[in-house]
Amino acid sequence: MNTIRGRLTFWYTVALTATVLVFGTALYLERRQSSVRELDQRLALEADFARRWLHESFNVLSTVLRPTDPQELQPGVAANFEGVRDLLLVFDRRGRTLYINDPVRQLNFAAIEVLVSLAGAVPSPSATGTALLPGGEEPMRYARLPVDGAGQEVGAVVVAAPLSAVAFGPADLLRSMVLVVPLILIASGVLGWFLAGRAMRPVERLMDEVQEVTDGRSLHRRVAVPTSGDELARLAVTLNAMFSRLEQSFSQLRRFTADASHELKTPLTVLRAGIERSLVHPGTPSEVLEALDTTLEQLNQLNELVDSLLTLARADEGRAPLALETQDLRALVVDVGETAGMLAEQHGLTTQVSVPDHPVEVQVDPHRMHQLLLNLVTNAVKYTPAGGSVAIALEDAEEGVRLVVRDTGIGIASVDLPHIFDRFWRADPARSRTGDRPGVGLGLAITKWIAEAHGGTITVQSRPGRGSTFVVVLPRAGGSGSGDAG
Repeated sequence: MNTIRGRLTFWYTVALTATVLVFGTALYLERRQSSVRELDQRLALEADFARRWLHESFNVLSTVLRPTDPQELQPGVAANFEGVRDLLLVFDRRGRTLYINDPVRQLNFAAIEVLVSLAGAVPSPSATGTALLPGGEEPMRYARLPVDGAGQEVGAVVVAAPLSAVAFGPADLLRSMVLVVPLILIASGVLGWFLAGRAMRPVERLMDEVQEVTDGRSLHRRVAVPTSGDELARLAVTLNAMFSRLEQSFSQLRRFTADASHELKTPLTVLRAGIERSLVHPGTPSEVLEALDTTLEQLNQLNELVDSLLTLARADEGRAPLALETQDLRALVVDVGETAGMLAEQHGLTTQVSVPDHPVEVQVDPHRMHQLLLNLVTNAVKYTPAGGSVAIALEDAEEGVRLVVRDTGIGIASVDLPHIFDRFWRADPARSRTGDRPGVGLGLAITKWIAEAHGGTITVQSRPGRGSTFVVVLPRAGGSGSGDAG
């Protein structure tokens, strides 16, 4: 039940099950009570028939009893009772039986005793009820009527019948429900799943549209507002309002970053020029030269940060177009490999460059692609201890052109891998701009932007102590990149 559709179907089925159970229970109880009423009416009619027959027989014969001991009904009077299909008993005023019909005789002795006890006190009042018979016999519903006009000896008539003696009893209804209810529940579950799917379809469309807004460059998109005017329409309006506020905030932030970076360029250039002139001035004291050299190093890092921020800000605003041209990437990789060799030599590393024998021509922006490779190579050299190696490879693979930069450096922890392309992310606290491995934390973010702007992808595989492998895959045609970073 991990989806709303599944939960809706489940609770719909539960609600329907509870409704069916309540309805079935009420129907069963009502049917049972109705059957009991019908049975009581039938027993009352049969008892009234017996009482009238005794009364009329007494009026004609002056007595309905035979002069025997114990007393019993005359055969002519009793013969008319043999047609009664239910249990019939006639009692005298002392509670002794004057007559029992054939269905009563078929019962066991204990059951007959219970029926005989229903004669009650003298005179016996009218009564209906249920008699529980021993010996596993079915409970009996009975009706008792007093007999007043059949002589001084005849006291009461009792007619009884089993509770199941109805045309369509509650037990039959219960069996029918047991057979039908599972089919109803299965059909309702399928129907509930279908209806829940239809009800959730607008929600799924809304989710798909929201998921397409994956980053700050997609905030201009809006979700379609349903015309139904229901809760989903209100949700869509709320989401659109939220996207509008986010778009405005992101735009202001990008504008501020771009403007600040642009405005910092000029003073930083002036400072750098002044420091460089001071460094070459013959009258500058040696102790000041050391301070100026440190300042220039920090100024260069600050200038690099400003350049990176300006690049990303322009990319976010779509103002960093690519100057695409058909380029043989072999020359580009070899050129970057030479730069990597010089950097690696300073750090005691070895480099290896591998390119195919045939031309690998792709539409790229040479400057941006050179920046991409140089960022990856610089990053590899920076985090590879002395004695290690850095390899650069150009591969013409089936999925596209692959640029691979592999090192034997310190590696990246698995928990840090999802974040290494985030801006200003630095997994190792030691990787600071003042440490042994200076940097601003924007190189890989720019690298990712360049790869995606060319319609490609960049992935990384790494293990701590085993080194890292960055793979950039570019489409052969190069047309997936629109030539616009936005």
